[in-house]
Amino acid sequence: MGLLEIGALLLFILLLMLSGGVWIAMTLAIVGWVGQAFFTTTLPGKNLFTAFWETTASWELAALPLFIWMGEILYRTRLSEQMFDGLSPWLSRVPGRLMHTTVLGCGIFGSVSGSSAATCATIAKVALPELDKRGYDRNLALGSLAAAGGLGILIPPSITMVVYAVAADASVIRLFLAGFLPGFLLMGLFSGYIIWWSLRNPDKVPPAEAPTTFAEKLRRSGSLIPCGLLIVFIVWVLVSGIATATECAAYGVVGSLAIAAASRALTWRNFWQGLTGATRVSCMIMFILAGAAFLTKTMAFTGIPRELAELVERLDLSPYGLIFVLVIVYLVLGAALDGISMIVLTAAVVLPMVQQAGFDLVWFGIFIIMLIEIAEITPPVGFNLFVLQNMTGIDSNRIARVTLPFFACMILAIALITVFPSIVTVLPDLFMGKEL
Repeated sequence: MGLLEIGALLLFILLLMLSGGVWIAMTLAIVGWVGQAFFTTTLPGKNLFTAFWETTASWELAALPLFIWMGEILYRTRLSEQMFDGLSPWLSRVPGRLMHTTVLGCGIFGSVSGSSAATCATIAKVALPELDKRGYDRNLALGSLAAAGGLGILIPPSITMVVYAVAADASVIRLFLAGFLPGFLLMGLFSGYIIWWSLRNPDKVPPAEAPTTFAEKLRRSGSLIPCGLLIVFIVWVLVSGIATATECAAYGVVGSLAIAAASRALTWRNFWQGLTGATRVSCMIMFILAGAAFLTKTMAFTGIPRELAELVERLDLSPYGLIFVLVIVYLVLGAALDGISMIVLTAAVVLPMVQQAGFDLVWFGIFIIMLIEIAEITPPVGFNLFVLQNMTGIDSNRIARVTLPFFACMILAIALITVFPSIVTVLPDLFMGKEL
């Protein structure tokens, strides 16, 4: 049996188990075990242990439960409700109104966390209850959260960007600068779709608040001060060099606890509820990550990603034909691999092809990261889909369906940076000069 046939078989088993209701993490681990036991000569038991240990012992992953705990604190102490009350009068005349907070929140938080899982889980914990309470459409909220959660790896700092920079021998700073405009482009496209949807479905959008004076808006904006100070504080400790992106999570927890205590909203009861809630969500995400890591090892041992990349190389395509085929390949890989593994397993073959075709490696890094964002909402292993499924109890296939318009926005963004590559390269060239 050829490698591509093996890959198709493993994908079929994965889909079969997920449709049968098997736990997501268990499904990933079982498919990984089958692949190693029957199609490689390695020891699946030993690799299962190392994959689970390496994943859960990661220093970068330490930020995940802390950021989720920060979101729990904001939710449990009603600081999130105050934030939405402060935003409400300013967004009342914008089609979609408070629905834009999902995109805005993911964009801001993504610039701090550097993780799509942490961004999706934290903003969902804060935003979903408030949007539900105000009568906003649940499907639109879920779709925007799943898609915008991916901004965590596109808007710097980003762990995925660092991994790509090492693999491509590219400048990390140039990659960070290159990520800002595509990130803002995606936020604009997401908000644009929310506006269009709201104009098409006015009956599904809560009525606008009664007009308020500018002075009243300013007075109600006082509710934004606590959460605004928290965001400014986290960004400040990151930019000033006091803390790394991972350590920022700890500062975020301390800051949210201090604000909650100062506003007399923190009690032992909601402190404990927030801690246990963060523990449950974090364990769920880490279990899925560990299962995905084991499946990634299976892909590496079988050589399926490299076989796909070499197949593309043999096609001898034009530059834009190469880009089109790479989009297909990375979307296929994204159905079974996490983003970092997609980069590591294909870099050796794909990067020389891209350079030979005349594409800038910094531009290609942003291109890959945007494809990884799409993989986060692509079944069967769309990680943001799993996060929202476990947080809301809604089937991941339903969540995937409601993300389709945002999927289209991502494809449009990739087309735009391909046709107009200066969207990616203008900031690095402006601040650091053009590469020779």
